[in-house]
Amino acid sequence: MAFTLPGFDLDTFVRETLAEDLGIGFPGGGKDVTSQSVIPADARFSGVMDTRDPIRVAGLEVAEAFFRALDPEMEIDLLVQDGDAAPAGTDLMRLSGNARAMLTAERCALNTVQHLSGIATMVRHYVDTMDNPDCTLLDTRKTIPGLRFLEKYAVTMGGGSNHRMGLWDAAMIKDNHVLVAGNVGEAVRRAVDAGVKEIICEVDRIDQIEPALQAGATRLLLDNMEPDTLREAVAIVAGRVPTEASGGINLDTIKAKAATGVNYVSVGRLTQSAPAADIGLDFTPL
Repeated sequence: MAFTLPGFDLDTFVRETLAEDLGIGFPGGGKDVTSQSVIPADARFSGVMDTRDPIRVAGLEVAEAFFRALDPEMEIDLLVQDGDAAPAGTDLMRLSGNARAMLTAERCALNTVQHLSGIATMVRHYVDTMDNPDCTLLDTRKTIPGLRFLEKYAVTMGGGSNHRMGLWDAAMIKDNHVLVAGNVGEAVRRAVDAGVKEIICEVDRIDQIEPALQAGATRLLLDNMEPDTLREAVAIVAGRVPTEASGGINLDTIKAKAATGVNYVSVGRLTQSAPAADIGLDFTPL
């Protein structure tokens, strides 16, 4: 079964990513000059993709699509699945086929798996550090333009969950919206009057909680609050809506903040700052 994500077009992503690397549209572009000048057209390679880091795997099927786009007959075996834990030294993929196609697709495939596995690995580290089955780790909209669907997919492969996908699927009322509306309650009321079903309201003070709830907020984002304040906020909300801790949360603070009773903890760095996993691809002529 082909890799699918709602809202994500794999064929377009592969085509446009390869076009960028091949320089399609530039004078003299549209080809891998190194492979075409050095590698015979009928040469064949076998290859092994492996990880040098312990990782949580993500993006293998997308990587496979890059190779198949250039050699539909390439033989590819995925040795692990997305979401699997892979110790350092684990072989992830074996492939054999046209050498030029393999070399041309190599960097696009590796970039994808390295980036997505890096996200999934960081997410897993946060989930393990949080160590709280009653609290869900969420990502944010802090994603690289054009890669949001893949990056949020990688979050789920690491054991996290997705916040709203974009500006369209939930209202999130923040300080600038409140500034224009005049106060938290008025901002929420405007969203309710507009027919918005899911209304997340950011509050950074205890006294904003009741006005937001009374106006119709369906989730409260408790911004930059210390654990004691979070506990107080959760007690005031008393289960009327889900609560989310957000703002400056890192590996040193996540366990304490998740333990305050909030339903969610959101962390922007999961997609914004995750380092790429050290994954390589070694070839052997056939």
